[in-house]
This record gives sequence, C-alpha cells and structure tokens, in this order.
Amino acid sequence: MLLLLTLVENGKLTGPWRWFDDSMLDCCEPLDKIKSQGITFGKVECLARCNGAKVEAFRSDQSNIDDFRNRVISCSSSEDCHVIVSYQRTQLNQTGIGHFSPLGGYHAERDMALILDVARFKYPPHWVPVTFLWNALNTIDQETGQHRGYMIISKLNRAPSILYTVSCRHEGWSSVAKYLTEDVPLLLKSEDLKDIQEVFSVVFKSPPSELREFITWIAEVRRQEDGNLTLSEEEKGRLAIKADVLEQIRSTALFKHVTRWLDSERSCCDTIASFGEKDKLSALAARVCCQGADLLSGCRVSGAKCCSQIDVKHLNVDSENPVTLFSGTFTTGGSSEQGVDMLVPLCQRKPNSLCLCNEGQCIGMHPSTADVLTVLLFALPLHTWSSIKEEKLRVEAASLLTTKDLLPLLSEEVLFLREQLHSLMTDNGAPSN
Repeated sequence: MLLLLTLVENGKLTGPWRWFDDSMLDCCEPLDKIKSQGITFGKVECLARCNGAKVEAFRSDQSNIDDFRNRVISCSSSEDCHVIVSYQRTQLNQTGIGHFSPLGGYHAERDMALILDVARFKYPPHWVPVTFLWNALNTIDQETGQHRGYMIISKLNRAPSILYTVSCRHEGWSSVAKYLTEDVPLLLKSEDLKDIQEVFSVVFKSPPSELREFITWIAEVRRQEDGNLTLSEEEKGRLAIKADVLEQIRSTALFKHVTRWLDSERSCCDTIASFGEKDKLSALAARVCCQGADLLSGCRVSGAKCCSQIDVKHLNVDSENPVTLFSGTFTTGGSSEQGVDMLVPLCQRKPNSLCLCNEGQCIGMHPSTADVLTVLLFALPLHTWSSIKEEKLRVEAASLLTTKDLLPLLSEEVLFLREQLHSLMTDNGAPSN
C-alpha cells in the first residue's frame, strides 16, 4: 500500500478541495506523462473524483444530442455544476486532435455553446453551434478506441474525508485492473470451489505484483508549529471519520473472512508477500513527511535529506478516537530544517499473527492488508461473483460482498473506489458493471 498525502497547514486543509495548482493533478497519471502524451477521458474522470468532485460522465454512445443540450442549458444557468467536453479539434476546423475544455455558457437563440478553451494562447473563448460540438465529441479516441464525450462536474456531498483511492500512477495499474475485472471471474468459473476461503485463494493466488500498489490510502501531513501537538477541531473531525470507516470495515463479515484467510495455512508465503505488510508505517511516514515538507516549503530539492528519524506519539482525540502522530524533520541541502507531522487514526485491534503487538494492541501498518483487501473486494464489479459454479457458495459470496447493507461512510468509500475502477476500465474497453 502506498500513501497519498493531504496537506494541512495551521490546522486547515491545504489539499485539493481548497485550491489547485498543476502539482496536485497527478493522482491518476504522472504529470510528466500527461504533459508529453496527454490524458484519456477515463483518467480525467478519475482525476476529478480523486480531487473531491462528483462526476457524471457520458460518452457519446451513451447519450444523444438532446440530452447533451439539456445538460449544457441546465449547467449554464446554475452555479452548482459545470460541463467539461472531450472533443476532436479537427471537427471544428481547429489544429490538433483530442482536447478537453469546460463550457462557459449557452446562447438559446442561436443554439450555441461557449467553449472556454484551456489552451487560451491558441484559441480564446469561442462560440460553437451545439450540433457542431456534438459531432466533435461524438468521435473515437484512437488512444483507447472508445467514444469521447462530456462530464458534469459538481460538488460531492459526502463526509469531508476519504481514506482510500485507486492508484493508477504506476505502470502496472492496467494489468491489475484487467486482472481484477476480467481474469478473476474467469478463474472463479474454472474452479470447483467449496467455501469462501477457497474463493479468496483463487482471487489472490497469482495476482500481478503491482496489486499491493493499486489501492492507496490517504494520510494528512501538516507543518509543525513550535512543537504543538494539539489537534484542531477540523483535524479531529476528519480523523474521527476515518476511524469510523475503519471500524465499519472491521465490523463486516467479509473482513472476518479475509482476516481468517490471511492468517490461515491456505494462504502461502508467496501470496502474502505479494501484498503483505512489507513497509512498516514508520518507514512510510518518513517518506510521506519528506514529501509533505517539500510541498509545504514550496520547493522540490533533489539533494534534500529525508527524515532520518520519526518520532511516534499517541494522542487522545477523545476516549474513543486515539490518533497516531508521526513527527519528523526534513533537512535541505543547506542548514534549514522543516518539521512535519503525519496524522492517522490509531490502529487498534486484538493481537494476531498478522501484526506486531504492544501492550495487547496491534501496531504497525495502518490501514492493514486485511482492511485494504476487504474494501477492494467490496469495490469489484457485481458480476465478478456470479461465475462461481456452486449455487450455495455463489449465494454466500453475494451475501458477503453486497454493499446494500453497508453503513453510509463505508458505502461512500466503496462506491468511490468502484466508480474510479469503472472509469479506468472503460478506457481499456473492458466490462466493468
């Protein structure tokens, strides 16, 4: 598991839902790759979601010109939503090929949409007949073989904290997503399975090596202020929400089955190693604290010395929500230093063979492999489990993996991951429903 940091300064978020610059827009694709090769429709959809937006995406083969026009009219007269179009420039007699831009208005008498071209140096804002624009977005992206289209972007009404996100910044994400959405159903169909433990063994017996990097959990990093270890009310609230999500995961029957599988002899050492607790939290905290200090100081110093020592403290937010605070000091190539903290809810669990123990409580990785695998299984397409041959086992799996009875926070977390996976796999032309 990797970490995606959310910056906090003076107790307040400085993360992507407060303001933006280009450096924040890399959660779904490395920025250098975007600059050199562009970005696909699904990755833009993923990018909007992981930056806290609600996204309704419509490829042209899933919509029609009348629906498109009505949505343009609706968003043009509202402050609550925005339209982003993915279109082929040549259809508008412009130079270039595929392009993304938001729409800024609609002219009812002339049935025209105002394109706020993001390449303003090349084309200033300009009016285009809706029929012309529809023809430009009703084209095929040669990179993916999929239709272009449009998205409706609005504010996401959900708890102000996200614990997990899909990571597709590494080169192997595509093979992992394909394995989970296409190969796993075929594997389940080909085996005569007798119980849930055997189902997990099939799913995870030979996963791509990048599986452990596919789900990223999000940590908050803040600037140290004169050794102040107190938490603001905002920080307490967000950490309490994350603790609730983890508690809801661990309260599910699926989590108990996953934990049992991980702890059983049936899960061999090679399998565990492919997505096990290779990185202790303190080592990850050192890397994340360095990244946080780098960004908080507004510079990227390649010769900087990362946090060589991380102090771990436990703070009691309240009696039910203790917090783990990792503090480190980032030293640049000169003499200046920057202290940073990383905040995560305290990992509390009864001791077992999958964790390190201290005073009767698990310590180390948080969230754990069991947490991540549980939420990943919940997020897989619903059709995944329908290929299990034995009817009783198929019904049991469906009962364990259904999301309809999940509590709201966990349901939102799972739906967020499922939508990300859907948008990414649609780019690959794979079924994801």
